Amino acid sequence: MSEVIWGLATSHVPSIGAAMDRDMTGDPVWSPLFEGYGPAREWLARNKPDVAILVYNDHANGVDMDIVPTFALGTAERYRVADEGFGRRPVPDVEGDPDFSFHLLRHLMDDGFDLTVFQELDVDHGFTVPLSVWTPEPGDAWPCPVVPIMVNVIQYPQPTAARCYALGQALGRAIAAYEGAGTVGILGTGGMSHQLAGARAGFINPEFDHMFLDAIEEDPEKLAALTREDFIREAGAEGIELIMWLVMRGAMNERVRRVHRAYHVPASNTAAGLALFDNRPEPSA
Repeated sequence: MSEVIWGLATSHVPSIGAAMDRDMTGDPVWSPLFEGYGPAREWLARNKPDVAILVYNDHANGVDMDIVPTFALGTAERYRVADEGFGRRPVPDVEGDPDFSFHLLRHLMDDGFDLTVFQELDVDHGFTVPLSVWTPEPGDAWPCPVVPIMVNVIQYPQPTAARCYALGQALGRAIAAYEGAGTVGILGTGGMSHQLAGARAGFINPEFDHMFLDAIEEDPEKLAALTREDFIREAGAEGIELIMWLVMRGAMNERVRRVHRAYHVPASNTAAGLALFDNRPEPSA
């Protein structure tokens, strides 16, 4: 039996990765954001899992926009860092865990989730920036193997918040049934409120974001009841990315312990949030 030990929700703004890659984290415009990450990074360094699952969305770098799966899972031994038009980020490729991936695939399929399967997949900033938020100096390798779960938040109709929360619950059951991993960390990525184009370009809603940060910890079912229209109205067109946080939260226990949370506006016209939860019943170091 394997155990989810923590869940990390974090935005995946591409400029956050660029700021780290260009040694700009101490600049006045960036330092408040990265100072907010500090306590989470310190705790995560002391609580390394055997394997991680990262829930993210591709930005037309790993898959063609002509074929966008609603939910997908990677089963590869290794995931290359994508070139998004400016060269690959100077971070390691990602080691996968095919045995764990196939276990999750079988259990999720049997639990009613028909997943697209990637045996090869390049991962873009939606994947690598959260890894860098977790581990800013990975050296030659990230802390552990990582299994990607991809969610469509790009093309309408996106999966509902309720369906994402249910996927997380099924994921939690699948993890508990696995004998090989031991400890598992889960990252849910994207958001918070932002809109990149149209009449409301630059829209940010801190009131909604803080409600979401409270509810993802204490009342995720409240968030699962939100519609696509709710997300777009309250959090902007791209704020619907927050449904991926619900996959992470659904895989965890009903009650979790908040380790740290942070919120910063703006990070490249985006509200950037972080929430770290310990899933174990007793406080850890």
